[in-house]
Amino acid sequence: MNWKIFLITVTAIIIITVALFAGPRLINPFVMNDTEKEILLSIRLPRVIVSILMGAALGASGAVLQGILRNPLADPYILGISSGASLTAAMGIISGITLFGIVTIPVFAFAGALCTGVFVGAMGWKRGGFWPDRLLLAGVGLGFLFSSILMLIMSISSTEGLRRAMLWIFGDLSLADWSVIPYGSLFIAAGLSISMLRAKSLNALILGDELSHSLGFSPRKERFILFLCVSLMTAASVSLGGMIGFIGLLIPHMARFVTGSDNRILIPVSAIGGGAILCIADLIGKSVLSPTELPAGIITAIIGAPYFLYLLRRKDVLSN
Repeated sequence: MNWKIFLITVTAIIIITVALFAGPRLINPFVMNDTEKEILLSIRLPRVIVSILMGAALGASGAVLQGILRNPLADPYILGISSGASLTAAMGIISGITLFGIVTIPVFAFAGALCTGVFVGAMGWKRGGFWPDRLLLAGVGLGFLFSSILMLIMSISSTEGLRRAMLWIFGDLSLADWSVIPYGSLFIAAGLSISMLRAKSLNALILGDELSHSLGFSPRKERFILFLCVSLMTAASVSLGGMIGFIGLLIPHMARFVTGSDNRILIPVSAIGGGAILCIADLIGKSVLSPTELPAGIITAIIGAPYFLYLLRRKDVLSN
């Protein structure tokens, strides 16, 4: 098992390195002029870091959420958090509000995501604990509501911010900036660290509440803590670069094929894989139609949808 994790980590490092120096303009790391150094440090490096953070957050959140809900087809965005973040971010973009300077839109997105997470959590709380079915239904319903309001606002808007809002919603990482990385790193690192520390309890939750309780874990308490972790990581991810689909759904399944279902290994491997895959998607998006860029969210959807259908065709996918 250790050599598999080592191989995955080395592969991810190679992918990240390629994403840093490749692109519309190939940069030789051994011979760089001042312009190329500026491009590398001011544009590509923060963009790659944002890709790693977002991919890691979504990959780990997917693994945790699939355990909480005991649903292998669950996705971090199924809780409606992304829709709430997109709604508040689009409102900020279209209205032109610059209350917090360059981080205004990420702040709006994070606030919307957290408020949505709190509301979904309240709807999913019953008799002193989270009920997976209630969480799922509340997230789906709220997601549809926010998406409808968002489409209404965008359909009646005629401002110049409309195109920017559309790109942001589809996961455009071209606006990645050093200023948004510190706070995003803080929340994602916190959520990921706590999730890994609670991985043993998540393994027990997957076996059922009764067995989990017999093993010394409180299912209600563990679901609450893990739900907070997923909410923090998803909120931070969406605020950094918009909505990126399929990462949280597919990466945990891909990781299970290699490492198995032990969440002590699955969560960090899903985080590593998510960061690497999003780096690939962003590299493809900014290179394939250069100088025009495609949002990374569109690339992950094009890659992820066929694989998702493949997963559905597998007889064992619902038992993972």
